[in-house]
Order: sequence, then C-alpha cells, then structure tokens
Amino acid sequence: MTAPTPTPTRPGAAAPRARRPDESMTLLVEVMEKPLDPGYAEAAARRAARGDDVPRRRRGSGVVLLLLLGVLLGLLTVSAARELRAPEAGVSEARQVLEDQIVERRETGDDLRARSVRLSAEIEALQHTALESQDPALLETLRLDGVVNGSTPVTGPGLVVTVSDGGGGLEDAETDPSSRVRDADVQTVVNALWASGAEAIAVDGQRLTSMSAIRNAGDAILVDLVPLSGPTYVIHAVGDQDSMQTAYARTGAPAYLQLLGSRYGISSSVVPQSELELPGVGTQTLRHASPVGGSGDDSVTGAEDETEEETQEERP
Repeated sequence: MTAPTPTPTRPGAAAPRARRPDESMTLLVEVMEKPLDPGYAEAAARRAARGDDVPRRRRGSGVVLLLLLGVLLGLLTVSAARELRAPEAGVSEARQVLEDQIVERRETGDDLRARSVRLSAEIEALQHTALESQDPALLETLRLDGVVNGSTPVTGPGLVVTVSDGGGGLEDAETDPSSRVRDADVQTVVNALWASGAEAIAVDGQRLTSMSAIRNAGDAILVDLVPLSGPTYVIHAVGDQDSMQTAYARTGAPAYLQLLGSRYGISSSVVPQSELELPGVGTQTLRHASPVGGSGDDSVTGAEDETEEETQEERP
C-alpha cells in the first residue's frame, strides 16, 4: 500500500488555511470570545478617549447630595427630640395639681389619725375613772390589752435597730435598686424582735399592731398604708433590754443584715436604750369573716382566697 501523494501547489500560491476544531460552533465561539456588543464597546472607547470626566462629576454630585440629605435628616431628628422632651404647659399644671392633692390628703390623714389617738385617750381615761373603784382587775386587763394591741402609748427600755439604704438612698437616681431596704428586710428585723420578747414595736414612729402590714409600693415602704420617708428606717422595740438583746443576737436577723451589708452595702446597727416612748394608734375596728351558706358559695369563696394567696409577691 502506498502513501497518498501530496497535492501539488502552484508556485507563488498561499498555503491552505488550517481548519479550527470548533469551526462548526461559530455562534458559541462568538459568545465566549466577544461577549460585549460592538455598540457598547464603541461607546466605552469614546468615553475612554474623553478622559471619563462625566462619570466623575456625576459621582461627586451624588456624594454631595447624600451628605446634604444626611445633615437634613439629622437636623429633623434633633428638632423632633427637643419637641418631645419639652414639657407641655398642660402636663406640668396637671402634675402640680396632683402633687398638691397628695400633700393635702396626706395632711388630712395625719390630722384624722391624731384625732383618733386623742379620742382613744379620752375613752381610756373615762374607762379608768369608771372602773377604778368598781372593778380594778378588769381595768388592769384593759390596760394590758391596750399595750398588746397598740392602742395606748408605752414607755420603757428597749432596743433601737437602724437600717439604711446603700449607695446614697432614694435621692440618688443612679442607686442600684438592690441596695435599697425592702419591706422583707424590715419584716425580718421586726419578726426577730417579736421573737426576742419585745412588748411593743414601732417603725419610724408607726406603732405595729396585730393587724399591721409592712409592704412595698414602688420604692417606698408602707406601714399600715403610711409611707416611710427613708433612706434610714428606725425600729424601736420596748422590752427587757438585756434579755431581748441576748435573744436578738441568737436569731437569724443579725446574720441577715450582715449579708445585706456585704452584698448590697445596706448598713445597720443595734443600740440599747434605757428609755423609749412609743405612740399608740387608738381604738381599732376588728374585722372578721363569716362562712356563707351553700356549697356553691363556699367553693367560690375558697377559689377567691386561693387566688389571693397565689398573687401575693415575695422578695427572692
């Protein structure tokens, strides 16, 4: 078998062009090698010949517009914030009216409380006069009852326990709320004094009775709905000075107050006094509950009592 004879070429003729392997895919080759339309390429060339001045000017003007817009929005925000923070005349007047009413009602309550104490003293004096000659034993019983239930003033030796807020008290707006004395703290001290043999106790001049309640209302401590001024709370307890001081040291109150001092900065002190004078609260109205007839009513009453117990808040 012989090799094929090459095709003779004429002298001076060009050599035949070599065929591309992908010559049959002309459209795909054009898309891959020349993705830009000739018109776009021509426009880009003209822009490059002019030095690309127009797009730079456009970019500069856009940045200026954005800065002006940002400044305008900032001015509008500041103006709106000032308008919102500025107190309105009507709001200030309404606040002043409420403050005046609170002061007036508080003064009225103090006057009524003082009148109740005076009337109770007059009633006690009349009872003493009437029973002094007829039944001295009953008179002594009434006197002891008045001391126990807090209706009559008492004097005698005892202890003075002082508890103060940590970090500046209520007047300091930046004080940590945990460093303020709570109702549970006062309750702990009062219960320890009762357990130590105290015969009468008063918190910031408010005499405690069998129906007294110590509660929190916001940042204020209430004793029988009377707010205490703070930030220092003074608890007076009348009783045998020596035995009460020894028994109080054995309760958990001193360790509890020491923990409050180390953790929250709440300061406390216990000072014995040879003579204390506690005011009375006057005659109190006793209230009691009576069961109602019918099983349905009993179940409703029990459900309401259970709901009240669940809603009571306790300090962690």
